[in-house]
Amino acid sequence: MPYPKKVNDVVIVIPARYRSERLPGKPLVDVCGKPLIQWVWELANRVEEANRVVVAVDDVRVETAVKQFGGEAIMTSSQHRCGTERLAEVAAKLPAKLYVNLQGDEPLARVEDISLLIKSMEAEGQADAGTLCHAITLEEAADPNVVKVVFDHQGFALYFSRSRIPYERDGNGAAVSYWKHVGIYAFRPPALQIYNPNQNQPEMEQLEKLEQLRMLWHGLKIRVWQTTASAQGVDTPDQLNQVRQILAERIRNGI
Repeated sequence: MPYPKKVNDVVIVIPARYRSERLPGKPLVDVCGKPLIQWVWELANRVEEANRVVVAVDDVRVETAVKQFGGEAIMTSSQHRCGTERLAEVAAKLPAKLYVNLQGDEPLARVEDISLLIKSMEAEGQADAGTLCHAITLEEAADPNVVKVVFDHQGFALYFSRSRIPYERDGNGAAVSYWKHVGIYAFRPPALQIYNPNQNQPEMEQLEKLEQLRMLWHGLKIRVWQTTASAQGVDTPDQLNQVRQILAERIRNGI
């Protein structure tokens, strides 16, 4: 279908990949009576700073589910290697001033964090993209499933890694600040030009499996804003069960 060429101010794009390696069909798994993707879509629609929310899908089953609960779905290629490539395809169809990438497996993301990111990017004139982080312990920093970020004195990202960064060489017990990357991004349109599925991935992106490293490799500037500790996403069956318990408790408490 043709899409209107009206320029939106802020579009939240929710990449929803059906063929998840660890949880096949993840966007459609039941969470307290709703598909997982619906929880994410509903919280995105509570973000007052955004004027459009779309789900970027790669499978007709997810597209059908999104339309059934009243959402807007855009079919994208199944060949994309990361969520930002999927977002870039949507951006080519829906012009906007700012795009927010909210992963489809983050039903516990905070509306206030997304609002913070949008407002910060709108006020920031130098960044090509923006994201969030929060402080973590040494034990958390040692976990390769926790992505760490280091940034300069102006808050611009220097590097993201699954390794513990910065590394304390002397090991003398000095206090070290570790920052966990919160995987919500805001992009200005030019930054998405590098997310072409036909473009080679930099070695560090391939090794770390972190798509944001492509921006750093190309010399783009990512501004990092600090927030408080965030809830986890859904990558494993255990995490799925934990999220179900949290949301079930919220429903019981009328939250």
